[in-house]
Amino acid sequence: MSAKVWLVGAGPGDPELLTLKAVKALNQAEIVMIDDLVNPAVLEHCPDARIVPVGKRGGCRSTPQAFIHRLMLRYARQGKCVVRLKGGDPCIFGRGSEEADWLAEHGIEVEMVNGITAGLAGATNCGIPLTLRGVARGVTLVTAHTQDDSSLNWPALAQSGTTLVVYMGVAKLPDIRESLLAGGMRADMPVAMIENASLPHQRECRSNLASMQQAAHDFQLKSPAILVIGEVAAQQQIQALAEIA
Repeated sequence: MSAKVWLVGAGPGDPELLTLKAVKALNQAEIVMIDDLVNPAVLEHCPDARIVPVGKRGGCRSTPQAFIHRLMLRYARQGKCVVRLKGGDPCIFGRGSEEADWLAEHGIEVEMVNGITAGLAGATNCGIPLTLRGVARGVTLVTAHTQDDSSLNWPALAQSGTTLVVYMGVAKLPDIRESLLAGGMRADMPVAMIENASLPHQRECRSNLASMQQAAHDFQLKSPAILVIGEVAAQQQIQALAEIA
């Protein structure tokens, strides 16, 4: 393998949440292929790189994935130091594994750099611990948007006893609500809906499963947003501790 691409997670938006390894990769980059949800402030770490927008966003015109593959391959074969910069973490609903496999099949070395995912950062900023001893024994990350439009096993999720963190769920709130209720989840299960996780204009709306659709409408919830569903969504202990400190 004579060429290399870095697949880098830029985190949820707050540029201070960028990892040291991500900064190192950006410092070396000659080409940075950047997603729409990446905060442009992180580009201060690669002032001399060529910035190539290759965004994907629900409801908007998106760059075809096949084109992104070919572009990474072209730049890598030219001997360029290529960074594919993704919002959040490359391997949490970020197609990082798909891109890594495709590049490896074409003889390109890949190095993956993790980033903090929006579900974790958004919840923390709202004072919500995704796991909590005696309350939530685990956390399950799911996406409400699938490539083949297939449905998740909502009854199993409803009975899992874990905190559910739902990505890309704003447009499917009615389906999520009905599916979880039908699966046996309590109507008064706490829900937090968090928009623009970790950014200065982050907003949160607290509700419960039965009322979350109306609450989101009244709140005018917009993408990008994540849903935190579970007992911990009623918590604000992290925030309270931060205020005391």
